Amino acid sequence: MEAKTKPWLALSLFLLATNCMQQCVHGESQVPCMFVLGDSLSDNGNNNNLQTNASSNYRPYGIDYPTGPTGRFTNGKNIIDFISEYLGFTEPIPPNANTSGSDILKGANYASGAAGILFKSGKHLGDNIHLGEQIRNHRATITKIVRRLGGSGRAREYLKKCLYYVNIGSNDYINNYFLPQFYPTSRTYTLERYTDILIKQYSDDIKKLHRSGARKFAIVGLGLIGCTPNAISRRGTNGEVCVAELNNAAFLFSNKLKSQVDQFKNTFPDSKFSFVNSTAGALDESLGFTVANVPCCPTRPDGQCVENGTPCQNRNAHVFYDEYHVSSAACNFIAMGSVSQFQNLVES
Repeated sequence: MEAKTKPWLALSLFLLATNCMQQCVHGESQVPCMFVLGDSLSDNGNNNNLQTNASSNYRPYGIDYPTGPTGRFTNGKNIIDFISEYLGFTEPIPPNANTSGSDILKGANYASGAAGILFKSGKHLGDNIHLGEQIRNHRATITKIVRRLGGSGRAREYLKKCLYYVNIGSNDYINNYFLPQFYPTSRTYTLERYTDILIKQYSDDIKKLHRSGARKFAIVGLGLIGCTPNAISRRGTNGEVCVAELNNAAFLFSNKLKSQVDQFKNTFPDSKFSFVNSTAGALDESLGFTVANVPCCPTRPDGQCVENGTPCQNRNAHVFYDEYHVSSAACNFIAMGSVSQFQNLVES
């Protein structure tokens, strides 16, 4: 987190934001719909009615969101909210739990806090909707779209134009492999073998989406999971700024995932794939962030905000809102950087 951001990155993000906002003011989205699959970085309400500790529909989450707490794991808008704005959507992509009527034609957000690629990841916290189940939920959405558009052929043509944003995998490490007190995976597999298992399952799930009609994929690599306040405070040793063991796992996963995305490009020439590098650039003082390793809100033992706790006043200066999730200000810059990497998906 302390790597310095290049001046050209800050400038490019500013120019991208300006370009995006110019297109947004005309009220035309660059894609007709967006479907989101992921974890708490993207969840905007799907966990609200689940029996789980991985929920955020209470203050101080949402303290800066127009309607208050919604199930977003930050103080205001999350990454998906900003991405959808930069793509020209006038309303947030709704959580799957709340979609109805014509809403489904704009897309749906299936993401679930604590969810992973594997079914068991994050389950020590309670229920969640893992990637495979999110895809099954999408199939139910497709059935509704078929009925609304009047046939499977029309629905398939429509889905071809939609953006599929997939950002998942962190919980398979921080809430599975690196929690040996709850999960046996680190005793059963080497890190390399475990990562191969994740990539194989991930690949199979992306193929299922393709068979369902998806053709535009933004597939996101893991961020620096060893640089969260939780990782630093609980695993950091010898003055480490970040926990190398966790970051090495994230790099291993992302490198293998990028290779898989390259294979997809050859396997599915009828589709477009973009790999989004989550570690490109740093959120530091050049972008206004002066606090990189301390959460903004008082936290519980599990790293989430204490209910009705009083958050810091200078929220825009904090990279992290709680011990795992970035602030809304950081979400904005991450979203800008992400859109710049999959712009080719929305230009045709």
